[in-house]
Amino acid sequence: MQPFPLDRAFTFLESGPVTLVTTHDAGRDNVMTITWTMVLDFDARFAITTGPWNYSWKAIEKTRECVIAIPSADMLDTVVGIGLCSGKETDKFEKFGLARRKADKVKAPLLDKCLANIECRVVDIIEPYGIVILEGVAAHADPHRKGRSPLHAIGDGTFVTDGPVLDRRTMMRPKLPPSVLTRKS
Repeated sequence: MQPFPLDRAFTFLESGPVTLVTTHDAGRDNVMTITWTMVLDFDARFAITTGPWNYSWKAIEKTRECVIAIPSADMLDTVVGIGLCSGKETDKFEKFGLARRKADKVKAPLLDKCLANIECRVVDIIEPYGIVILEGVAAHADPHRKGRSPLHAIGDGTFVTDGPVLDRRTMMRPKLPPSVLTRKS
């Protein structure tokens, strides 16, 4: 081991899946790219980090809901493009040709081409850190979609995708909830 710049330490931890977060406010949909996400427990609780610099922040604060969509590697340029412009000046759905559909329990839309969409309600906002605690209220996935590798941001403008699946479900059985154990690969 050798010293590593502390201001780059986050690049070892940031590699959770890149997400697209949709919102709906004042009759208008928006979508933003979020790379800082966290699973809080097995009961569909998550956290995202954002803040007032993002146009969607006010919609999340006001409506207390959003959708977390999980894009795949084949959407990389769209995901980066969404993150490089603001919904304040741009209709990102039009600009990037995003197909959306009505969600079941929230007003924010689902994104068709993504691997999965999780409808969420805001449980808490920890403003000094821009942390939004979310509770999933419905989930949607496309098990037949080709190109199933999620994107992972390294935090320095590079991305990685998943490699081969390494199955250790049997070994981890004592720690996993029943809902995970019964899923088929």
